[in-house]
Amino acid sequence: MDNEIETTVVIVGAGPGGCLLAYLLARSGIETILVERHATLDREFRGYLFQPLALDIFEQCGLLESVFELDHERVSRPEVVIYGRPYATIDFEALGGAYDYALLLEQPPLLKLLIERAAEYPTFEYHDRLPARDLLYEGGRIAGVLATDRRTGEAVRIRSRLVVGADGRYSTVRSAAGIDPGRLESKLDLLWFKLPADAVGEVAQARFDDTGLLLYFGLGGGEAQAGWFIPRGSYADLREEGIEAFRERLSTVDPGLDGVLPSALRSFEDCSLLRIEPGMSERWVEGGLLLMGDAAHIASPVGGQGNVLALADSVVAHEVIARVLSLDPGDGPLAACALSRYETRRRPAVGEVIDAQRRAERLLAALVLYGGRIPRPIRKPALRALFSLAPRTHAAKRTAELFAFGPETVRVDGMWFDQEEPEHSSERRV
Repeated sequence: MDNEIETTVVIVGAGPGGCLLAYLLARSGIETILVERHATLDREFRGYLFQPLALDIFEQCGLLESVFELDHERVSRPEVVIYGRPYATIDFEALGGAYDYALLLEQPPLLKLLIERAAEYPTFEYHDRLPARDLLYEGGRIAGVLATDRRTGEAVRIRSRLVVGADGRYSTVRSAAGIDPGRLESKLDLLWFKLPADAVGEVAQARFDDTGLLLYFGLGGGEAQAGWFIPRGSYADLREEGIEAFRERLSTVDPGLDGVLPSALRSFEDCSLLRIEPGMSERWVEGGLLLMGDAAHIASPVGGQGNVLALADSVVAHEVIARVLSLDPGDGPLAACALSRYETRRRPAVGEVIDAQRRAERLLAALVLYGGRIPRPIRKPALRALFSLAPRTHAAKRTAELFAFGPETVRVDGMWFDQEEPEHSSERRV
């Protein structure tokens, strides 16, 4: 690799949003480099849920048939089990729409698919093991990124007209730009771990009992991803009690896990702590810079909105970037005022989703933190009545529609595509 590269757009971070944006820009004939810090696309404890809006976006891009070919699970009515009795949290079939289900899909195959499709266009390059470590400034303006080639240890300068920070909640690009992430306080943390898929009775559900709240997503042939909500800052106390005590709590909530936990959860090293810190960065664009996904707005895990928000960001960002470049064919950084349409469009929509997540999170926090204070003879029937009646309310239906379809219509603007998508022989598999 040359120590200096020039391109039009450099995208930092190969998550769903960054990969889809790279594909859309490459298909639009825009020189694009996508860089990823890791050697592989495999990640632990990434979001696996893709709502109907995500499926609609893939369909508009001509990618949905290929997505269906990846191993996935179809989810129509995810449930929550309260003291052994199941209740639907959302009924995608009742909501209508072109897709009346969500997909549970591991990210690495999807990311590989998006990169492979982008690589079919000559304007795209992908570089792994190339972490961005700082922004490149020239004449006081953002002019690209400074990276390190992990293969050689050498510094690499990537000059560009636009840097897209798609590098997650701990974004290096956002930090280098001095942008505050705007994190909001939460009363909960989430402890993630893996279980055998056949140990999980339903594709996606949560379980609540006296000892706590367990969330899990089945992933078909391999593993299930599980999460245990704990009071914020209490992880050290949980570890102090020991892994056996933790396994006993989990078995109390779901007795079906008793036989698999000793081998699946051998120690706390098999767990990963996720800080629930939703937030909205103070700004998403500057001259030569655009933030998207968790780099711009940190989603709560409640409702599994992180993936679909990033995908919607990429669709809007593609249209804005393509339009700005068509009006400004020069060689300097793209102007903040021209990029601001992206933030103007997406910030209210994302804010509406995060507000809904926060409302749902407060209910979860009340269950985890205060549920045990209510006498059990009252708590059990009260919670069952709550989860039986709440989904029928107007507010719950509105939240379900918001989480399924998003707060706004998102359309892929194909007028910017430089050429048609190459034909791919595939057999639809749902």
